[in-house]
Amino acid sequence: MKIDDYILLLKLNEIGTIRGTAKAILISQPAVTQRLKYIEEYFGQTIFIRTSKKLILTPVGEMIINHARTVVDREEVLKNSLLESSEKVQGTLSIACSSLISQRYLPAMLAEYTAAYPNVGIDLVTGISEDIKRDHKNYHVSIIRGEKLRESTCSCIFEDPLYIFDTESFPKNKIKERPLIAFKSDDSMHELVDNWLYHHQHHIKPLKTIRVDQIETCKQFMKQGLGMAVLPKSVSDTMMDEYPHVALTLNNQSVTRSTWVCYQEEVRKLPQVEKFLETILHKKYI
Repeated sequence: MKIDDYILLLKLNEIGTIRGTAKAILISQPAVTQRLKYIEEYFGQTIFIRTSKKLILTPVGEMIINHARTVVDREEVLKNSLLESSEKVQGTLSIACSSLISQRYLPAMLAEYTAAYPNVGIDLVTGISEDIKRDHKNYHVSIIRGEKLRESTCSCIFEDPLYIFDTESFPKNKIKERPLIAFKSDDSMHELVDNWLYHHQHHIKPLKTIRVDQIETCKQFMKQGLGMAVLPKSVSDTMMDEYPHVALTLNNQSVTRSTWVCYQEEVRKLPQVEKFLETILHKKYI
């Protein structure tokens, strides 16, 4: 039985004739007759007694009509609920995010987003950008540093200028020779630093490289005088006022680290994804 069959029964009971019902619903009288025959065969019961003037409900027909009203009413309630649901932003939003962004910016992003859309569940994974790039298709949205994802729609959230810091000054007239402290990152970050050092080898010469796991460890090592460290502006906090530093530039252009939000275009059809993108794009971060 289709919902249209139940609607037809209600209309037959309301109008009382096959001819009048056919005229009301704009189909032929034989089609109405044939459909009623099918419905009665489906239930195995006579629903209407045909007279020359009108259709008369049988006792069983009254039961079936009551059932038809219930079915149609429930269908209407369901449609209204689905309409309301489609207008609500809900479901699950899956995000893969660079560790730096998840520490510095994502909490504020999600606080704003979840306050506006409390019915959305957040599924969050953090890590280095290279790992996220490999598994990006498992998430609605990926927020990464460095090179943007290929075969994805990507928008730049912000450009993060790089600076080299030290507890010792950067002399202009002689080569600065100090250890370089490097934190674990993706290849694009190391390429930026190596390229800059190559073009400034007559001014700065790393004696050795001290490799650490995280950017905060790198900062603390630098503050303790263990060597120089290249850090993005977004994590420098008050260091710009407290420690000697030089902006990384090439050809009079700042060397920056890009932060991207990337996604497959079709996921924007999901309201929870579209609203998240609206929340994080077009904001000033640094």
